[in-house]
Amino acid sequence: MPNRPVRQLVKNQRILTASATMSVVEAAAAMREAKVGAIMVLSGPRLVGIFTERDALYRVLAAGKDPKRTTLADVMTVSPTTIGPDMPFGHALHIMYDRGFRHVPVVENGRPIGMVSARDALGPEMEQFEEELREREHITEILG
Repeated sequence: MPNRPVRQLVKNQRILTASATMSVVEAAAAMREAKVGAIMVLSGPRLVGIFTERDALYRVLAAGKDPKRTTLADVMTVSPTTIGPDMPFGHALHIMYDRGFRHVPVVENGRPIGMVSARDALGPEMEQFEEELREREHITEILG
């Protein structure tokens, strides 16, 4: 399993955050400006949700909601799955794979310090992760 700690991936990140009262259109503009696919939603210093490009598509546009009037509180994922900074990146990959996520907030003492994404797997971990998935599927077939 890729053993590089998540902390190494996020150490130089500038995290993108918003309040739950921010409109979807404002959040989308901030995400475009930062060139990221997700924004962490905070209440004070604490993570309370995450809003992603998928949320914008499925929960806003496909649902016929007005992105100018819809707040993040209305469409964000509340209490998202997170990972600690000292966990191996491979653990984050497994969370993303198992739960169908593309982004996992990195939280330390209840406060967000970064975000890992499926894009981070384009590094050396990808090949190793794919091999682990093949082994996992093989074991599942054997145990049937």
